[in-house]
Amino acid sequence: MFITFEGGEGAGKSTQARLLAEAMTAAGRTVLCTREPGGAPGAEVLRGLLLSREHDWSPPAEVYLHFAARAEHVARTIQPALARGEVVISDRFADSTMAYQGYGLGADRALIAALSRLVPVRPDLTLVLDVSPAVATGRMAARRQALDRYEAMGIGFHGRVAAGFAAIAAAEPDRCAVVSADGGVDEVHRAVLAVVARRRSVAA
Repeated sequence: MFITFEGGEGAGKSTQARLLAEAMTAAGRTVLCTREPGGAPGAEVLRGLLLSREHDWSPPAEVYLHFAARAEHVARTIQPALARGEVVISDRFADSTMAYQGYGLGADRALIAALSRLVPVRPDLTLVLDVSPAVATGRMAARRQALDRYEAMGIGFHGRVAAGFAAIAAAEPDRCAVVSADGGVDEVHRAVLAVVARRRSVAA
């Protein structure tokens, strides 16, 4: 099973991905928890370039860099784990490219969709964490660390990204489940577990 977490900055994706991995491990599953951009040695190099505020990529270049990182991630990490029968949980995947670069930065969405169709794996379930701007801003401020390139972009950009995730979820309800992420960590975790249990029972 391949599960992805998506959503804007401050939604709590990394925390919820880790908690779901811990819960599934406790239930007896072998779980690999990974992330994008990154998740493989070469992809982590590209992550550093993409998140650095020293570079101002053109939207097309940024799209191709994300898909280059994704190709490494899939080939080196995701596909081998799925072949071993493991559950793979990824903090971001191809939907983030569509939301951030396509909706947020105005890159060619048709190009992103075409490149996504070439990716040899597809999530079985995508949890879209929906967080309000006020909550997201508060969480990022509480981190007390320098903002990366995407976090530092303006409110208009983040609004377009949120609209992108909403459109993606609405277009693919069989794959995507929207989870309110404004609550506390435990509350959101319980909601995530409920969605996963429901989707697994339907699949069975």
